[in-house]
Amino acid sequence: ALEGLLPDAVSTLEQQVRRAYGNIARKPDPLERYIGLAALQDRNETLFYRVLVEHLEEFLPIVYTPTVGRACQEFSHIFRRARGLWITPDDRGRIDRVLGDAPFEDVRLIVVTDNESILGLGDQGAGGMAIPVGKLALYTAAAGIHPSRTLPISLDVGTDNAALLADDLYLGWRHPRLRGEPYHTLVEEFVHGVKRRFPKAALQWEDFRKGTAFALLERYRKALPSFNDDIQGTAAVALAGLMAASRLTGTPWLRHRVVIFGAGAAGVGIARLLREALKRAGVEGEDLPRAIALIDTHGLVTEDVAAGDYRRGLGWPPALAASAGLGAESPRDLRAVVRALEPTVLIGVSGAAGAFTEEIVREMARGVERPLIFPLSNPTSQSEATPADVVAWSDGRALVATGSPFAPVTYGGRTTRVGQGNNVFIFPGVGLGALLSEAREITEGMFAAAAERLAAEVRDEDLAAGSLFPPIADLRRVTARIAEAVVREARQEGLGRPLSDAEIPRVVAAAMWEPRYVELEPA
Repeated sequence: ALEGLLPDAVSTLEQQVRRAYGNIARKPDPLERYIGLAALQDRNETLFYRVLVEHLEEFLPIVYTPTVGRACQEFSHIFRRARGLWITPDDRGRIDRVLGDAPFEDVRLIVVTDNESILGLGDQGAGGMAIPVGKLALYTAAAGIHPSRTLPISLDVGTDNAALLADDLYLGWRHPRLRGEPYHTLVEEFVHGVKRRFPKAALQWEDFRKGTAFALLERYRKALPSFNDDIQGTAAVALAGLMAASRLTGTPWLRHRVVIFGAGAAGVGIARLLREALKRAGVEGEDLPRAIALIDTHGLVTEDVAAGDYRRGLGWPPALAASAGLGAESPRDLRAVVRALEPTVLIGVSGAAGAFTEEIVREMARGVERPLIFPLSNPTSQSEATPADVVAWSDGRALVATGSPFAPVTYGGRTTRVGQGNNVFIFPGVGLGALLSEAREITEGMFAAAAERLAAEVRDEDLAAGSLFPPIADLRRVTARIAEAVVREARQEGLGRPLSDAEIPRVVAAAMWEPRYVELEPA
């Protein structure tokens, strides 16, 4: 019996939310807040998600970037309780058995990482598991996917991070990182095991190294519904920002000249989706390569450099580059490209903190009245520039969006709310839409549809405040609209259920779980 073991009062869920929120909010250190939220999630998932949903704007930077980056780095030192599945090379030949140990039978959504390219922090070994855990918490908070339908997985194939290997508290598979054919054989066994164990599940590839990320996406995207948020989600967010900005600048997004600084998974993903969207809108010929310039560590990417790798088809023709003063013998760095091409949009996904210098920003502002400058790299410490600097250096004219949260910026007596171009606006809606449509494949068209819907959800008052994205507080509403758009696109592409336009909003609303206690009938 419980008599005498509990205080007399019975707290409502609302009272429990206030108590739990107060206990976490009073912790001054973000990492301590992360630990507090994780403990609440382990103790009472319904209460955890209710707190998260009601305080999403405040706790998103804790559950995800930037604080989750610290959690990955400190993972083995702050570890309390295991969550999700861990698969190592020692499990070769018995991955089916490991998947069979998952605590839930009807998993519909999996986020998997091999931990090699965690945010802008690189190889974090076993600590990378904090990313799938955080992403799936956001799937539940934003898209209402029930926690029992989700599964975080770490492909712990070792680490080349010497500091982790030397740490006696390190929890991961303590070997150098598995590579080559043994690595791909392990992934192949994993994918086929997922198809057998969870045949209705969609899979999100998360924080794989750029070459690996593209290879796995291309190899398995038709084998099971899957996508890579670093490649496709970031691209959709960037495209949505361009589309929303056109309502402020008066310039159709099709007419922008875009420079993308960073040719990893995110940068190439943005270039691919922009090019696909331009093609769908009828842009062709020389106008297509002129519209997008991709810059890697060596400078402007040209067709001869990009041939044969994941950047294939995204480089400038060498003759076109030479005609712009960016020939093989000329400087091709960011400064030279901005000066030569006079872009209207500058997107940063390089992880190179401070790369957008005052000189670069002033050069952008010299060539266009309202430059669009998106330093999207995460976490905050890796951002190419701060919004305050960008606004000041552009004399208050730049439209800024960032990947991580920043405080509002006041310049010239006007306060601007910095729009957060966070992938959380995209991946929950895409995942929910793919599941509800029962899509056989998750396509580029679905991400384009998600971007269009996200841009449409930016309200006039958001734009008036200087933000190109909705407030995070609107995330759940925006996610529902994006899920509807994805279901419609799946139907149009012949890949999903033939739901009518009238049915789709009802199906989406009915599927979104609300964190509340179940009423129990007395026996």
